[in-house]
Amino acid sequence: MATTTIFDDLKADHNRHRELLSGIADAKGDKKARAKLFETFRVDVSGHAAAEEQSLYATMMMDPKTQDDARHSVSEHKEIDDMLTDLFALEVDTPQWSRKFTEMRTRYDHHITEEEAEMFPEAMARMTPADEKRLAAIFEKRKPAEKRKAAAADPTEKEEKD
Repeated sequence: MATTTIFDDLKADHNRHRELLSGIADAKGDKKARAKLFETFRVDVSGHAAAEEQSLYATMMMDPKTQDDARHSVSEHKEIDDMLTDLFALEVDTPQWSRKFTEMRTRYDHHITEEEAEMFPEAMARMTPADEKRLAAIFEKRKPAEKRKAAAADPTEKEEKD
């Protein structure tokens, strides 16, 4: 069982993502550094989102009182994922990339702020400490696998649905 809670894990990731976003913005004149930081961010956010959906959101979907919050957050994950795909297809040193990055960063900042201020406290109030640790264990197991999947994928080639 995990020693941290799901909320500790998610907030730690959010803080790391904030740092990466700042680094990407600050690397404006260094194409190679910016591209590397962006890829690190893309892979980590993709792994984070998938693992969060498989752990916390799956649990929230089973509770009528938190189901709408979970659905809302999943839709935001999809929106951010689409923006990351658009950015992946562009050169990082173009004005178009910079505009799209600013838009994605604003959207992502909104998403994590909303989660931390509104959704997490509501979900936390409905869970036991054991639930929070169990979900952390699921998240911690799934995230590395989801990151490997994201790193190996070309996001511009969307999977075909059977």
